[in-house]
Amino acid sequence: MTGSLVAGVDIGGTKAAALVVDEAGETRGRAVEPMAGRSATGIEPIVAAVRAALEAAGAGDGDLGAIGVGVPGRIDSVAGTVSLATNLGWHELPLARLIRNEFGVPCGVANDVGLAASGLIGHEIVRGARSLAYVAVGTGIGAGLVLDGRLHQGDRGLAGEIGHAIADPDGAVCRCGQRGCVETVASGPFIARRAAAALAAALATGTPPDAHPLLTSGPPITAKTVYEAAAAGDTIALAIAHEAGRTLAHAIEALMLTCDLELVLLGGGVAGAGPPFLEPITAELDRARSASALVALMIPPGSVRVLPEQFDAVARGGVALARRLIRTDPPNPLHGDTEEEVVARASWT
Repeated sequence: MTGSLVAGVDIGGTKAAALVVDEAGETRGRAVEPMAGRSATGIEPIVAAVRAALEAAGAGDGDLGAIGVGVPGRIDSVAGTVSLATNLGWHELPLARLIRNEFGVPCGVANDVGLAASGLIGHEIVRGARSLAYVAVGTGIGAGLVLDGRLHQGDRGLAGEIGHAIADPDGAVCRCGQRGCVETVASGPFIARRAAAALAAALATGTPPDAHPLLTSGPPITAKTVYEAAAAGDTIALAIAHEAGRTLAHAIEALMLTCDLELVLLGGGVAGAGPPFLEPITAELDRARSASALVALMIPPGSVRVLPEQFDAVARGGVALARRLIRTDPPNPLHGDTEEEVVARASWT
């Protein structure tokens, strides 16, 4: 008998976050597991996160009806295969089958930002918007696009890869192989790397370490520490945060001008830094509005916002996918149906 709970999972470069939700739509359990130390398949943190969320809900594997998973990169949603996830090092990984074998329930896998964007349609937080983007800023940067109420994936299933648009042709080499992508300026690992390099250069010229206390004390620099230092007024951190914000603003502006979107919602680990993250983006968009009547018309104030902390957009999208899997007719062996064909029929609006 199928369990009444469903799970949504958000797989990122550093963590796997799982939500367990009941039939009434109430979150019953949430858990996060680090992706560090995973095997080549990467399934261990996912399994651990789902089971920990089930435990938090006072439930077990037998109470679970389906699982929806969001993964960054190129996904074959019908086969449930991760065909290319650069930041995770996954190529042709049959993730849906591995998870299905572990839990014994239907599992759907989709691109993370697309899953999040599609799950936002109809939610009160988008205020009725039918054309929007969810932009995730974390280990990588990507956008899920919804146009006129339907997810737009593109001919190759990779629409929204704004993290690999070129921001600086002479910039750092990106993990995708290009030089100067948006990710090399504004993603979490590169923000940390740029701050560390700027700090080292400052110290080499005689700047005392106590001039940058939040950057020179404690563990290695991360994007989180950079934004904390920026909030405290650290000059190096402020410069890095402002450059990242301006770069993101330009990418968002290009996205909104190209697609004529009503709304862009920002999420992901880096976006969780709050005002030090958002303020440089807002300032650059304000400058663009003052310079261009076109920009002012197409990107009005309030059309670019950060999702509330702990909103779990990708995992929520995974929950919606899991529900569609349960609603879809089960495989019929007389008709030659496979689990993959069931997943295909569970496509979102």
